[in-house]
Amino acid sequence: MSTRISVARTQLTDRNIFVVQPWLILTLDFLITVVIVADYPGRHGQAAYAGALAGIYVVLIVTGALSISRQLPFALALGVSRRSFYAGTALAALAVAAVYGLALTVLQLIERATGGWGLNLDFFRVHYLLAGPWYLTWLTSFTGLALMLAWGTWFGIIYRRWNLTGLLGFIAAQVAALTAVLLIIGGTHDWHGVGHFFTTLTIGGLTGLLAALAVVLLAGGYAIVRRVTV
Repeated sequence: MSTRISVARTQLTDRNIFVVQPWLILTLDFLITVVIVADYPGRHGQAAYAGALAGIYVVLIVTGALSISRQLPFALALGVSRRSFYAGTALAALAVAAVYGLALTVLQLIERATGGWGLNLDFFRVHYLLAGPWYLTWLTSFTGLALMLAWGTWFGIIYRRWNLTGLLGFIAAQVAALTAVLLIIGGTHDWHGVGHFFTTLTIGGLTGLLAALAVVLLAGGYAIVRRVTV
């Protein structure tokens, strides 16, 4: 356990990918959104929503990938086993997701208290997803951020195992799988059923599904990381 904690601490010392990049992107997204909303008249009291909060989630996919691809050779050179390294990285990812989820929740509370930063802007309050009580907002944020980090680690693992060719194949496989699902739904003309499922699913239920997917990704990565080369 001490080795895994040491790995987690080592990962978090890379402030560029774990702190600077995610929050720099989020800050830029926020400032750009504020400028656009401030210059957009005639909303007649309706709240403005841009969806730019998704930026930090996308960046954390890259963070997860870099946490594996950049740090693994160094860890192995120090005699750390692959699975201990991966477990420590997963521990760091969960800690980051928990803290960042709390930060997003606090920012949402400030947004609500200030009337959307004085602009009636919903930046940190995302309808349906992040619009409930603070504890549910934190739980959903934490789950979503952890899922993105877990997904990102797979890109790092695949790259280290099969290099760029494998990474491109991995991306292509995901695109093909998504396309197949869309074609199946379209072929059965069951878009109404899909829409009904998601419109009746509570945010707590969706958070549970995302958490289960994150667990599957983390467990799968732990199972295959021992085959990773450097």
